[in-house]
Amino acid sequence: MIGGTSGRNRVSAEAVASGDRAALARAITLMESRRPDHRAAAQDLLQTLMPRTGRAIRVGITGVPGVGKSTAIDSLGSMLTGRGHKVAVLAVDPSSARTGGAILGDKTRMARLAADPNAFIRPSPSSGTLGGVAAKTREAMLLCEAAGFDVILVETVGVGQSETAVADLTDFFLVLMLPGAGDELQGIKKGILELADMIAVNKADDAGARAKAAAAEYRAALHILTPASAAWRPPVLTVSGLTGEGLDLLWDKVLDHRRRLEATGELAAKRRAQDAKWMWALVHERLHDRLTHDPALRRRVPEIERQIAAGRLSPTAGAEEIVRLLGL
Repeated sequence: MIGGTSGRNRVSAEAVASGDRAALARAITLMESRRPDHRAAAQDLLQTLMPRTGRAIRVGITGVPGVGKSTAIDSLGSMLTGRGHKVAVLAVDPSSARTGGAILGDKTRMARLAADPNAFIRPSPSSGTLGGVAAKTREAMLLCEAAGFDVILVETVGVGQSETAVADLTDFFLVLMLPGAGDELQGIKKGILELADMIAVNKADDAGARAKAAAAEYRAALHILTPASAAWRPPVLTVSGLTGEGLDLLWDKVLDHRRRLEATGELAAKRRAQDAKWMWALVHERLHDRLTHDPALRRRVPEIERQIAAGRLSPTAGAEEIVRLLGL
């Protein structure tokens, strides 16, 4: 019997652990809520379920808009469920400026997975979070693991923001690229290549020669970078999300990466480091909530801003005043 949650604003930990998809969806919604009572209930739920987490393969997938992320994930996820895996897709959409909700509707773009009983798709609004990762993506990932999903795919917005966030969530970071490197290679941020555990040139079915040429360019670019791990040199593959070409080899590489990093102890160390970063991200979130919701601060901060704008108060003095109001 799993202990844990009860009450109107709570979700049964047993229901989530049993794989109840409706309960899992409610649990993630609870986790995303900013209401203090929801936050407390969500924390209790996650604490209860933590012993059931940590066993899934976590893969972050990014790429520029139009590269075919959703199509590739639909094909990859369907291949994996066909092999007996349970696949959760946390697809982070751009937020609607009007409602704050997700606006792209990933379930319509992943038709096969949406109808697959062994898959779970959760579109979540990014709410402006850097890296295209929703503020509660990590918690959602843990809830999916507790519900029995053994592969977690995190699809990011991919709009050119810092992708460090997704690398700090996952075990393996896959970057999808378009065929025809050329000018596109010049526009790639070096940081993306440094974070990548693999580059896959998508749409190889429609541009075979150009895809192979692009892959060669990316291999050359990776060759001059120092790998993040001595146990792994990021490969470059050509794939087709539309036809499924190359996805079996792509997954073999993901598993090979996992075996190598487990053998050296790097995977466990990486996850421990990610947990520490998660803690500090939550501290920053709590401080930001205080800044935006504390009544005393909300009354005082506009006046501090006006004094700084008028030149009567230095930014340093203004910051000190806000920190004092926070009681730090």
